[in-house]
Amino acid sequence: MSFAREVGRAVRFTLVLWVLTALVYPLVMVAIGQIVFPFQANGSLLSNAQGQVVGSALIGQPFTSDRYFHSRPSTTRYSTADPSHDAAGILNTGVSGASNWAPTNPELRRRVRDTAAELQRVGIQPTADLLYRSGSSLDPHITPEAARAQIARVAAARGLPANQVEILMAQNTEGRFLGIFGEPGVNVLRLNLALDAIKH
Repeated sequence: MSFAREVGRAVRFTLVLWVLTALVYPLVMVAIGQIVFPFQANGSLLSNAQGQVVGSALIGQPFTSDRYFHSRPSTTRYSTADPSHDAAGILNTGVSGASNWAPTNPELRRRVRDTAAELQRVGIQPTADLLYRSGSSLDPHITPEAARAQIARVAAARGLPANQVEILMAQNTEGRFLGIFGEPGVNVLRLNLALDAIKH
């Protein structure tokens, strides 16, 4: 067999593999995602009662009003960042992740102390997940304990019975994955949207 024929065969084989792995396979996966899992494939976006997209079920965002359950601290504030007043450059970075501050770091201690004081000021008993960021700093969930600590405040701010708010919290609590992995968590954005949907 000639060298030229071997090179030609190698080039054809490479092109066929490239078409299969770089074009066909990704397009098939996108099609399967759009057909079988369209909600997840398009970012798990959640809308309010007016049909406006307000966030993703996969990414935490801050809430400060007493009418809402507060989420855990996060480095993402995409929902409130103002492009004209973005001194921290939040909208430009797209960065996620924990701060990697050691427990002895004075900045971490100061932030935790300030967060605990603010939570206590609004009547929330601080829990670990309300004081510390998750590893990705994107976690949209809080523990059921952290949610329960906020029921009285949210119920009072909205003029709702506490048991009605507790029922909503239970309905928006996700169990362990496959029943064994992880811990139960309350999706804060879903819960706050459910609160807004109540007619009163």
